[in-house]
Amino acid sequence: MPSPPNPRRHALRAAILILAAAVAVIMFFPRLNTSPKPTRLLIHRGTPFTNIVKDLQKNGAVTSRWPLMAIGQFVPSLHNIKPGRYLIPPGLSNIGLLQYLHRHDQDEVRVTIPEGLDISTTASVISRHLDIDSTSFTVEATQRKLEGRLFPGTYNFPWASTPREVQDFLSRQFDSFFTDSLKSMAARKGLNENELLTLASIVEAETPLDSEKPLVASVYLNRLKKNMPLQADPTVQYALPGPRRKLYYKDLRVDSSYNTYLHRGLPPGPICSPGAKAILAVLNPATTSYLYFVATGTGGHYFASTLSGHNRNTIQYRTNRNRQ
Repeated sequence: MPSPPNPRRHALRAAILILAAAVAVIMFFPRLNTSPKPTRLLIHRGTPFTNIVKDLQKNGAVTSRWPLMAIGQFVPSLHNIKPGRYLIPPGLSNIGLLQYLHRHDQDEVRVTIPEGLDISTTASVISRHLDIDSTSFTVEATQRKLEGRLFPGTYNFPWASTPREVQDFLSRQFDSFFTDSLKSMAARKGLNENELLTLASIVEAETPLDSEKPLVASVYLNRLKKNMPLQADPTVQYALPGPRRKLYYKDLRVDSSYNTYLHRGLPPGPICSPGAKAILAVLNPATTSYLYFVATGTGGHYFASTLSGHNRNTIQYRTNRNRQ
């Protein structure tokens, strides 16, 4: 004889079916998007899931937060969303939206790092493009003694890269450039890696003209051979606190191991990150007897082998400058 129907069991089964239907609606129906166009979302490192959902509502990706919060309760793994910049396509379901954020690769940003930037200026360039604090980048790169090794170039980085990831990438670019062949060339000139980068950084800081770099390199190599002080203004600039500015005669007396007016030989390390052309100029300098150079005042430099020739060039520079 069949047992009588159990009202409680029927009610529970109905409640379960209703709940399952509600979950399906929440998860798989298209979300209510206020715009038919893709929406942008920035997720910084360490942003909690609840804040991400709030930002989705704020930028118009969804009109209500509760469906996403509910899905987060049912599928906790979707809380794991990588930091980055996202362009969210329209028409996704609620769960599709969270899955997109959970699985989607970060957008990459193209960043150009010019030749001749020191660590702090490099940090400023990077912080304008990536989710990186320039002060943190500067402190970490300085502690790691990466001055000169943040190899210039144009690269693609994930927007949410960490300072360490960017620093390691740029340092690897230098390592790739500085082949065994170039290391052998440096060794034959009596230069280790630090000395090569130091001299190349001075050459880089002295002239933006690639055609002049071998000439500038020859001047400093000739002065080193004669045990003359390098007297390189950029090394004094590096020794002074704050941004670069016009130098005064009093600055040439600043007490610093980087002051090549007071100390003979190379300074302790690079003053910026030189590019390939400056490094190659040191390894393949022009064959000259030049010991001096001064700006032309119209772009480029005058070179001289004697102090009297240098003095004449200096007069010509002042004449050119006064004409402008």
